[in-house]
Amino acid sequence: MPAKRSTNLKKGSSRQRVTNAPSYSGLQPASRNASRVKSRNRSANTRAELQLRKALSSLGLRYRLHVARLPGRPDVVFIRSRVAVFCDGDFWHGRKWRTRRSRLQTGANARYWIDKISYNIARDKRQTNALRRAGWLVVRVWETDVLRDPRSAANKVWKALNHEARRRRRRPG
Repeated sequence: MPAKRSTNLKKGSSRQRVTNAPSYSGLQPASRNASRVKSRNRSANTRAELQLRKALSSLGLRYRLHVARLPGRPDVVFIRSRVAVFCDGDFWHGRKWRTRRSRLQTGANARYWIDKISYNIARDKRQTNALRRAGWLVVRVWETDVLRDPRSAANKVWKALNHEARRRRRRPG
């Protein structure tokens, strides 16, 4: 069962983070090599993210990176348009989750990994909803889609930016 932690980010802050992240207690790495490989996974500036940023730049788009004040700390942020882009890793964010979950059930530390990825999926939904409530358009792209065709992923972001620009022009104000 996941451990529960609650952390106030700043005294007097209205933002409070409550996590249900899985606990590591009682779990051992499947192997020394598996532990070494997983410890080197990046959370920012991944290969997919770098390729997406390169493709976005080739379209003439300018953006901010990893804006910490936004929920989820999006990978790419278009402040003016209020568009947040996440480049989600297939494993960590649960792409094809039903299939992956059934495979994980037969592996080492199955309970931990299933809880961990389920938690990540739920956290992604919470962060997306928080951004939407704050007036942001959220675009999520999968790492393998970006690696396979960075230009297509950049075009998805481009379309979202154009859609958001049209929506803002129509808004009475």
